[in-house]
Amino acid sequence: MSDKITNELEELLLANVVTTETAEKIREYFHQKKEENHNRLSSIFGILGAILVGLGIILIFAHNWDNLSRLTKIILSFLPLLIGQLLCGYSILKKSESTAWKETSSVFLFFAIGASISLVAQVYNIPGDINSFIISWMLLSLPLVYLLQSSIVSLLYIAGITYYGCNANYFTYPSTHSFLYWLLLLGIAPHYYILLKTKAQSNFTLFHNWFIAVSIVICLGTIAHKNGHLLHLSYMSLFTIFYFIGKTSFFDQQKLKNNSFLIVGKLGILYLLLLYSFKWFWDKSFYKTDSISETLLSIEFITAFLLTLIAAFFFYKRNSPTNFKEIPLLELVFLMNIFPLISGYEFSIVANAIVLFIGIFEVKRGIKLNHLGILNFGLLLITILITCRFFDTDLSFVIRGILFIMIGLGFFLANYFILKKRNRNEK
Repeated sequence: MSDKITNELEELLLANVVTTETAEKIREYFHQKKEENHNRLSSIFGILGAILVGLGIILIFAHNWDNLSRLTKIILSFLPLLIGQLLCGYSILKKSESTAWKETSSVFLFFAIGASISLVAQVYNIPGDINSFIISWMLLSLPLVYLLQSSIVSLLYIAGITYYGCNANYFTYPSTHSFLYWLLLLGIAPHYYILLKTKAQSNFTLFHNWFIAVSIVICLGTIAHKNGHLLHLSYMSLFTIFYFIGKTSFFDQQKLKNNSFLIVGKLGILYLLLLYSFKWFWDKSFYKTDSISETLLSIEFITAFLLTLIAAFFFYKRNSPTNFKEIPLLELVFLMNIFPLISGYEFSIVANAIVLFIGIFEVKRGIKLNHLGILNFGLLLITILITCRFFDTDLSFVIRGILFIMIGLGFFLANYFILKKRNRNEK
């Protein structure tokens, strides 16, 4: 605790403003806060140090690799792995209470595992591809998450399996196609659950919220085959599920930056609606299968069906207590877009209307709550919708210019009146 705070506490004690017990609690609070900040800094610098040391060792090996004997290469291949295991063992036995030690040693061993696999494969010319290498690396590293309770390795694991999912299904498709990503993602679920239960406000949990949400969004597209159009239905249902998760009491009471599911879900729904608002989206042929039965049995249809059922379950759980009164339009979109996407019927006019109504609703909500962020979000959404229509309508430049002037004035006047209202209330 700083001298300034100590002096102020002494002054408050002398003036009988606080009791001795309260002053002691204040001292203890600032002491714990200082320790937490110190541990956080130690963890950050320790992790950075482990990464730099690991990269430095790899570069030194690479520079002299061709001049070394096979035995020396094998010894050097396993040396980082051995050092990493010794550090992790020491962290578990002697430094079990130190987050910095556990995170640093586990990160070092994580990279040592990858380096050892690649170096041994190079020495003995073991055939393989990048996908099998990443799978082996991630599976061997997964126990570190639970043995050392390492959240950094958990984040690295999520990044690794996300790259694997993209490489196996996007970058090399159609030569390869794999759904192993989803099983690998389940491997991190227990650790994520523990973080949510015990460290809901920590930065580690914040990063996990974002990494998991973004990873799932990226890799959902890997299921696409012949019925890619159904992915729009899958994504709409997935974003709706995220939105409902973000609206649960657990996430809703947290800071907005921690609520990745609400942000990704809401922005994802609006993005798809804006996509639906273009006529060219509905001009293309959706179906490329030979029969309805082939479509119904496809992995895309099964995924869309299951995600829609889950979204419907969340919808029921959220709105049944209020007897389905005053349901926000955003929560109904996933149901409204089922028929157009399955039938191929044009949905652009309805999509335009929905986006416009949502924008107006956000503006009204922002004014009601006296919240500039919500107000400007609604105005921005209306601006984006008008901008989209700028490119696919035959309106004259004069009319388009007038529309943009009106939106600009709307931004200015709405913000002006809210700020004026705030100043009047503060007086």
